Amino acid sequence: MDFKKNPKTLFKKIEKMDKSEAREEIKALREGISHHDYLYYIDNRPAISDESYDKLFKRLRELEDAFPEFDSDTSPTRRVGAPPVSKLKKVRHVSPLLSLNAEMDEEEVWEFDRFIKRNTGKEKAIYVLEPKFDGLSVEIVYREGVFDYGATRGDGETGEDISENLKTIRSVPLRLHEKKEVPSLLAVRGEVLMHKKGFIRMNKERVERGEEPFANPRNAAAGTMRQLDSKKVVGRPLDIIFYEIIKVEGPEITSHWEALKLFPGWGLKTWEDNRKTSQFKDIKGYHSKLSEKRDELDFEIDGVVIKLDDFSDRENLGSRQRSPRWAIAWKFPPKKEVTTVEDIVVQVGRTGMLTPVALLQPVDVGGVTVSRATLHNEEEVIKKDVRQGDDVRVERAGDVIPEVVESVKARGRKRKKKFSMPDRCPVCGSEVEKEGAYYFCTAGLSCPAQLIGRVGHFASRAALDIDGLGEKTVRQLVEKDFVHDIADLYELTVDDILKLEGFAKKSAKQLHNAIQKTKKVRFDRFLYALGIRHVGGHVARVLAREFRSMENLREATIEDLEEIAEIGPEIALSVKHFFDQEENRKVLERLEGAGVKAEEMPSRKKESRFEGKTFVFTGGLAKYTRAEAKKAVEELGGRATSSVSGETDYIVVGENPGSKLDEAKKEKVKILDETEFEKLIGK
Repeated sequence: MDFKKNPKTLFKKIEKMDKSEAREEIKALREGISHHDYLYYIDNRPAISDESYDKLFKRLRELEDAFPEFDSDTSPTRRVGAPPVSKLKKVRHVSPLLSLNAEMDEEEVWEFDRFIKRNTGKEKAIYVLEPKFDGLSVEIVYREGVFDYGATRGDGETGEDISENLKTIRSVPLRLHEKKEVPSLLAVRGEVLMHKKGFIRMNKERVERGEEPFANPRNAAAGTMRQLDSKKVVGRPLDIIFYEIIKVEGPEITSHWEALKLFPGWGLKTWEDNRKTSQFKDIKGYHSKLSEKRDELDFEIDGVVIKLDDFSDRENLGSRQRSPRWAIAWKFPPKKEVTTVEDIVVQVGRTGMLTPVALLQPVDVGGVTVSRATLHNEEEVIKKDVRQGDDVRVERAGDVIPEVVESVKARGRKRKKKFSMPDRCPVCGSEVEKEGAYYFCTAGLSCPAQLIGRVGHFASRAALDIDGLGEKTVRQLVEKDFVHDIADLYELTVDDILKLEGFAKKSAKQLHNAIQKTKKVRFDRFLYALGIRHVGGHVARVLAREFRSMENLREATIEDLEEIAEIGPEIALSVKHFFDQEENRKVLERLEGAGVKAEEMPSRKKESRFEGKTFVFTGGLAKYTRAEAKKAVEELGGRATSSVSGETDYIVVGENPGSKLDEAKKEKVKILDETEFEKLIGK
């Protein structure tokens, strides 16, 4: 029975098979599927259709279910993931996994070559040249040709056991092929990589769901491989390249080049364009060639690795504390500011607002790797004429938020069609409405992106400050159908929380108590926590002081609201609309029924010491967060703004102030340090 060439997919009924027949067919299926995995994922020459492969895989799974006595850890069906673990256990490497000294300058690499030649006594030392992959470095150990375990590099001596996650990657053989003599022990080093297209697809899905995207494929690969639930790793666009023997027992191997040539025979995938040379000009040419074509590759690389080939010379040279003396990395210059728009996706915020976001080839902007940038709104995209596939210039607005500044024209490149906002919400499929320059999903809290955002906002530090209720936990609560609106938080039990990933009995009780403690909350914080459009912390305090209770605010008319000095027509309309919605009224009633009470605010004193005064903060304060400093000013009747103008009365300066300080000096604004600020507010 052979499933390697032209495999038949008509099978005998399982109930009519005896154990002997089942054992033989299971063995043949495992060999056949492993063979086709090798052809598809490593040799890049598939021999059967996806449909035929799926039939073989399904048949093997059915046979293993029917005959569990033939279970095997190396079966291809084990790639579907194992039950979740509470944490990754530590494992000691069979031999230290060293890091490489990395250089940017050609002169330093030339000096490395001179060092090798001086200390080996060979004028023509032979090197192997490989790409420096930008992924997650791992160790995988095989005993008698069978996958034993795999671990992250960790500190070089000890790593985290990620065996179950590694098994889900199709290019990781669970049993070594026997085209070459299989060692009794083989420990190899490789790099887990994420395909660029898969990375963009994952980030697109994350952005559309309102999640923070991964910064680059390396972070995505590392984050994925450290998942506690390996079932969540299945199907991720991961691959692996093997590039080093850590330890071998069995066949004698004398050089790195010889080892690389043995790898494919064992089913270990290697880079197809490694080079061997003794000439520095070849090293320089290889570096230049890969630097030019790095954007065309399907994986991220950030340099070239130069390794001495001969193992005995390596042993004589030895290692420093954390790096070998026989190898060096020659890094590429970081990509600067200009990059390519891989896609334009639409993110849905907690208020339902749709925002176009550019997903970029990762680029260095001011020392920070950027993989996405805001495009603000449709009008901005059209004005800048940014399209998928364009080269664009990126900067960090205010040195924080990445922003596409302009499209950089590329000669000879056919441009994609112009961007337009969708008619339907990309998350829930509901209709989209335009309000001014912006678009909004009409589904409200029935849209998962809005619900996750609103519950997260409700629990945030500036709102109800529910310790332990971060985005990951909120997302699980929504996805597991435990929470449909903010009122459901107060009906959660400890047992409900225990069903979430990452919670044990103690932490579940702590989160439950943290939620229950917020039943008595100051009115302005509660108002801010509701997430009413245009109602930030300052406006919430203004409304709370003027109306003093939820009952008063709920019955306020638009005219009542507009009578307040700092409340304009847009805010008034938004507040009125929120309290007029039947769904919101029901949620407020349920909150009240659960015992949540917004405490009335005392009337604001007429003789407020900062009445009419405007403050600006710049730099880091030692005793206050920015939000706490603003709150202190606003509680005394003042106003805190983000930019300096002729109307600014004070600028409070902390450590490492920004350009606002220069602007304040030009405007002759009074400058305060933190001590003077504390005296002014009476602390």
